[in-house]
Amino acid sequence: MSGRTPAADRSLETGVAHMHGGRDVANDASTVFDLVILGGGSGGYAAALRGAQLGLDVALIEKNKLGGTCLHNGCIPTKALLHAGEVADQSRESEQFGVKTSFEGVDMAGVHKYKDEVIAGLYKGLQGLVASRKITYIEGEGRLSSPTSVDVNGQRVQGRHVLLATGSVPKTLPGLEIDGNRIISSDHALTLDRVPKSAIVLGGGVIGVEFASAWKSFGSEVTVIEGLKHLVPVEDENSSKLLERAFRKRGIKFNLGTFFQKAEYTQDGVKVTLADGKEFEAEVLLVAIGRGPVSQGLGYEENGVATDRGFVLVDEYMRTNVPTISAVGDLVPTLQLAHVGFAEGILVAERLAGLKTVPVDYDGVPRVTYCHPEVASVGLTEARAKEVYGADKVVSIKFPLGGNGKSRILKTAGEIKLVQVKDGAVVGVHMVGDRMGEQVGEAQLIYNWEALPAEVAQLIHAHPTQNEALGEAHLALAGKPLHMHD
Repeated sequence: MSGRTPAADRSLETGVAHMHGGRDVANDASTVFDLVILGGGSGGYAAALRGAQLGLDVALIEKNKLGGTCLHNGCIPTKALLHAGEVADQSRESEQFGVKTSFEGVDMAGVHKYKDEVIAGLYKGLQGLVASRKITYIEGEGRLSSPTSVDVNGQRVQGRHVLLATGSVPKTLPGLEIDGNRIISSDHALTLDRVPKSAIVLGGGVIGVEFASAWKSFGSEVTVIEGLKHLVPVEDENSSKLLERAFRKRGIKFNLGTFFQKAEYTQDGVKVTLADGKEFEAEVLLVAIGRGPVSQGLGYEENGVATDRGFVLVDEYMRTNVPTISAVGDLVPTLQLAHVGFAEGILVAERLAGLKTVPVDYDGVPRVTYCHPEVASVGLTEARAKEVYGADKVVSIKFPLGGNGKSRILKTAGEIKLVQVKDGAVVGVHMVGDRMGEQVGEAQLIYNWEALPAEVAQLIHAHPTQNEALGEAHLALAGKPLHMHD
């Protein structure tokens, strides 16, 4: 720790002055921060908040808006669109619950107003947090200028340690130009002023199926193209098949197992050709093939930071090969999830403050795809568990939501699948059905505390909740099924 006045005792004005380009502390050569963070998304701001809380003197540099992708053009706005889609579906289908409504259509300006209000409230709260923790916030495009400094707005910000957290942007394929007109990325899709009559979604991963789901709810004709054998291909195969069945029922088309070849403009839309010659036409093409790291031209390589395909390489404690530099979030080759970046940022702050830290167990991170129906999981897929423990050592069980009272009330179908090491702990929980993202919290505890089915079976789950389906699945695995046929 520095011998200078701790950040907590310095006046709040310092941080605010930076925000508004006022008096420049960072330009004073004697100012050396404990931690300089490049990037104010989930990973960067989590490290800043935790670091400041632990007494570190922190500078946070962000070229765009505090909160990064997740808050402004990722998790938060997409979930708002999906919720608006859910309301549209409910108003169309309300008669099955004995409620008469008429669905008049989707007002995209109104949807964006709702979405933007959600973002604005969270953004304001985050700005207030950063200011209250006396973090020196600098708005501008930063570049790593040495292993202990970042240049921004023509000044050099010095730090005993630098954290790289520059995040990711939507990726494309060679020869496929995202023009923001008919060929768009998720960034464009979030601000589209209309509901496309028809859409092709290239990529059946999380981002692709979420937009496919929302657009279908808004009234689009949607086709998903995924080169691998299944939608959401990183999930357990059973979850993928259940989602495919549900999408088929909803009228969302998809083509699996053949890769994209080219896209071209037609008179009034886009035509996509696959490697097998199959063609698809629609008004817009959403390219959702994943996100790539933002690391080009930022001085990383020049300062000796090891990278691979643009990702910054780190060890389990998020340290790069340069002793004074760490990296977190979408910039490093770990799970591209906001809550992962958040955990990694906290880990770095605590390590630098001298606390004992434990590496992130990436298998223990909950994963949720917020399409309709939702797909939620934690732990190992059955295939992965068999690789790790041996095929004869793994057992699994499926509990259909059809046997669950609350799911019947909500008219949702799906199931919960448990993967267990024979006579041992549950090592995977895989769920498909509406609101399953809300059940993954308990699933996460079951996996991370290495619970035995008998231990979970002893816990009483509230009735009628969807949560008790998780309890009953464990009852069945413990050999005492109640609502399941043997």
